[in-house]
Amino acid sequence: MQEKGTISIHTENIFPIIKKFLYSDHEIFLRELISNAVDATQKLKRLTLMGENKDEEGDLTIHVSFDKDKKTITISDHGIGMTADEIKKYINQIAFSGATEFVEKFKGKDDIKDIIGKFGLGFYSAFMVASKVEIITKSYQEGASPAKWVCDGTTEFEIMPTEKESRGTDIILHIAEDSVEFLDEWRIKGILDKYCRFLPVPIQFGTTEERVEDGKDEEGKPKYKTVTSPRIINDTEPLWTKSPSELKDEDYLEFYRTLYPMSEEPLFWIHLNVDYPFNLTGILYFPRVKNDFEVQKNKIQLYSRQVFITDEVKDVVPEFLMLLHGVIDSPDIPLNVSRSYLQSDSNVKKINAHITKKVADKLGELFRNDRASYESKWDDIGIFVKYGMLSEDKFYEKAKDFALFKSTDDKYFTLDEYREKVAPLQTDKDEQVIYLYTTDPGKQDTFISNAKKRDYDVLLMDSVIDQHYVNFLEQKLEKTQLKRVDADTIDKLIDKDENLESVLSDDEKDKVKTIFEEAVKNQQMTISVESLSPEDLPVTITMNEFMRRMKDMARTGGGGFAMMGNMPDQFELTVNGNHPLIGKILRSKKAEKKHQLAKQAYDLAMLSQNMLTGNDLTRFIQRSVELASEQ
Repeated sequence: MQEKGTISIHTENIFPIIKKFLYSDHEIFLRELISNAVDATQKLKRLTLMGENKDEEGDLTIHVSFDKDKKTITISDHGIGMTADEIKKYINQIAFSGATEFVEKFKGKDDIKDIIGKFGLGFYSAFMVASKVEIITKSYQEGASPAKWVCDGTTEFEIMPTEKESRGTDIILHIAEDSVEFLDEWRIKGILDKYCRFLPVPIQFGTTEERVEDGKDEEGKPKYKTVTSPRIINDTEPLWTKSPSELKDEDYLEFYRTLYPMSEEPLFWIHLNVDYPFNLTGILYFPRVKNDFEVQKNKIQLYSRQVFITDEVKDVVPEFLMLLHGVIDSPDIPLNVSRSYLQSDSNVKKINAHITKKVADKLGELFRNDRASYESKWDDIGIFVKYGMLSEDKFYEKAKDFALFKSTDDKYFTLDEYREKVAPLQTDKDEQVIYLYTTDPGKQDTFISNAKKRDYDVLLMDSVIDQHYVNFLEQKLEKTQLKRVDADTIDKLIDKDENLESVLSDDEKDKVKTIFEEAVKNQQMTISVESLSPEDLPVTITMNEFMRRMKDMARTGGGGFAMMGNMPDQFELTVNGNHPLIGKILRSKKAEKKHQLAKQAYDLAMLSQNMLTGNDLTRFIQRSVELASEQ
């Protein structure tokens, strides 16, 4: 019996909406149709287990094929199939109410993924690329007659009897002129590799040819033949679906190579396996990040029942863990998700919190079980931990026990251990414990050496987020300040109110200041003469800690500090009145000699801060040669 009718959607606007709104994501039509085929196949398996399917299951491979001449793409499965009545129920009546409100609500919006998920339009995504769609299907039910459904992209359809020997469904897409790009083998394979590489039912797309050895010729040399085999594009049992107890380290590493063939091996991994109060499986890998973490994002793949959804998982995974690699799979997240869905869904929020907890627990376990190994990985994982502490208070509460400081001596300390180490010697007159740090040991070596002469310790804080981390720690750690080792003279950085006696009179100090003002002639320098240790440098150039920190924040994206980044640099030039060179300058008979020596001391201070360049550097070198010749 042949039948014609109208699809029950109560509006003729549905297909233009599908085509218009889905266009930016139009390749997902293949994912949707194959997902339907997988569902049909898995339903058949369940019916067989329940004893309701009397037919032999046979080969359940799903086949994807195309015909460039006929301009068709076909998806064939051997699942439960449909009767004519089931076609009317599941295909012709799109399951939503209030079509007019639907059209108005989503008109002009880009995020149609949410629409598909809410209104069951997955099958109709076929019309993004097809001018006509045919369904040829035969139900598993005993005695069922095959049926054919045809629709040309309007609301008109036709159902008719047809011939089909085997159980299952063939979806035939007649590709529209504006979508012929999909009639290409490598375009289709690319989509299959992206969305279907881990589906639980075998997916075949064409065949592959391989040369294999086939005996020896008369001379004993190997002969070869070409063997054709089905091209199965997916792994039906990916690693995250298996129990951790049956897996070895090499299994995890091999899977990582499959996901990221060009990456270094990961440091370690976390296998997620939760079935209450939500379902979640997956494997998260800690990669070697170093300081270029921005380019590492969007490496976690989100799946739903082994179907790829997206690699933009910001709302599923905490922001600071976006640096991780791996896979998350949850059937509680629908295939077609919108940003608003991810932000509001309670299960997504629970998953987010659970992942944070699992990562914190794993890091804590690694630290406690093998501290030496943990310390060896800190240079790579430190950025995760610091980023997490900055981002989430709950993570900070756990991480403060396994977050490490690294000193310039390559020694590691927990936050509590470090305070205990430096507090006796690095507490200032106001009872503030001062943590000295360097952002560049090579450039700041002179200042580090001066600190170590006092037996002070210096931390290495050179990652891209350490400037923010420094500010954060000062808010969290009681009676603690962090100061960059080149932010001032060492006795001012840790001010113990111990004034050294000056070898210069006040009048001599004024003369020294005048000499340096005339020699330097730099409006950015505020010059002062201080009584420091004779072993300290004769001249030190520093930038005020507060001003420098604000400028650093502006450079690294601290939005509220943008204005500070545009302000001219201001430096403090500290002349050590107790250094022998300053006495020599005062004793010089000629004003020219005084200025020459003062300029030389100034240039040495500039050089120690990597601020001496161009013509000034050339003149410094020439002056150094002249002074050496006078000796």
